[in-house]
Amino acid sequence: MINARHKTEQAPVKHFAWYILTQMEAQYTDDASPENFSLAFPELDQQLQPLPPCHDSKESMQVYKQHCKIAEEYHEVKKEIALLEERKKELIARLEQVEKESMDAAQLAKEYAELTEENRTLRLAQTQCVEQLEKLRIQYQKRQGSS
Repeated sequence: MINARHKTEQAPVKHFAWYILTQMEAQYTDDASPENFSLAFPELDQQLQPLPPCHDSKESMQVYKQHCKIAEEYHEVKKEIALLEERKKELIARLEQVEKESMDAAQLAKEYAELTEENRTLRLAQTQCVEQLEKLRIQYQKRQGSS
């Protein structure tokens, strides 16, 4: 099952490498000077570029085809790494946002608990003040009644 999937994923690589190879072979046979070989993979460093094959050697052509295939696979891996790094940045940003929201929620919960406690304390103080006011009214009425 895995092998079938793997083979289908490599098909575009083979076609691209074959296309590059046929283009370069045509260029090489039209004008036999190696200087006329353009870079098959311009995104690769110069030292990683496939070297032009010797047109007289079947082994050289096979090595060149293999190198083209490896270069294309390398290119695909680099593209995938770039995509994964971008996805990593997105996930880190999302994680930071969730953590910030979580901290905001924790801060709000703490503030709510503090305000609830302050509310309880103020209600208790109000109750005590109402009781004290009632006692003062009673005392005042007693003084008014005795005078």
